[in-house]
Amino acid sequence: MKPPPSSRSLTELRKLTPARVALGRAGISMPTEALLEFSLDHARARDAVHADFDPSALISGLGDLGIDAMGVRSRAANRREYLRRPDLGRRLDPASESVLSQHTPDTTQLALVIGDGLSPTAVHAHAVALLQKLIPRLTAVQISIGSVIVASGARVALGDDIGAILASRMVVMLIGERPGLSAPDSLGAYLTFAPRVGLSDAERNCVSNIHRAGLSYDEAAFRIAWLVREGLARNVTGVALKDESGDRTPQRLANSARANNSAS
Repeated sequence: MKPPPSSRSLTELRKLTPARVALGRAGISMPTEALLEFSLDHARARDAVHADFDPSALISGLGDLGIDAMGVRSRAANRREYLRRPDLGRRLDPASESVLSQHTPDTTQLALVIGDGLSPTAVHAHAVALLQKLIPRLTAVQISIGSVIVASGARVALGDDIGAILASRMVVMLIGERPGLSAPDSLGAYLTFAPRVGLSDAERNCVSNIHRAGLSYDEAAFRIAWLVREGLARNVTGVALKDESGDRTPQRLANSARANNSAS
C-alpha cells in the first residue's frame, strides 16, 4: 500500500502565490499585519490609477532608444472625466485627429501606441524596458515599427482610431492595466490587425501581466513578436489567432540564457 502523499504546510502554500491565503485570524477579524498589508496594497492600487502621466518623459525615454514619437490625447479632458466616461478614452480629440490626418500614411506594417490606461505607473515603469527587448525580436523577423504614438487618456480601443488614420496593417497598444492588490503596475499589450473604429476585443490578442513579479520583458517580447509575425502573415488577430508561442518560449529563453552565459 502506497503511503499517503505528504501534506504541504500553509506557509509553503503562501510561497506559491501572491494571493491572500491562510492569513489567520484574530478573534473574528484578520490579524493586524494582514489588514495593514491589505490597506497598503489597496492604497497603491488607487495611487496607480490616479498617478500623473508624463508623456514628455516617455517620449524622451523613447528618444534614447532612437525612436521618434509624437503625443496625442483622447477626448477625455482630464483624469476624472477619463474614469467616468470610458467612451471618451476610445476616440481621439479633434486636435489630435487633425494632426494625425496630416501625417504621411505608414508604409511599414506596424504602428505602436503607448497609452496611460488605468495605470500610468505601469507605463512609466515598463514600456521603454519592454521595447528594448521587443524591437530586436521584430527586427529579426524583418518587421519594422512605423509611427510611434504616445496617447494620454487612452483606452485600448483608442489604438483602433489611431491605426485607422495612419492606415496601419496592425497596431500594437502598450497600456497600463487595471491595478490589482498584488500588481498596481501591470502593463498589457493589445494587438489588432486592420484597426478601425468599432472593433470589439474579440478581434484583438492580448499579452498581459507584464511586470517585475509577472511576465518578464523577455518572455513578453517573445510572445508579442510571435503574435505580430503570425498576425501579419495570416491577416488576423483575436479569436482567429491562437497564441501558440507558449510551448516554444521556455526553450527559446533557455537557449538565450545559455548564449548570454557563454558570451560573458
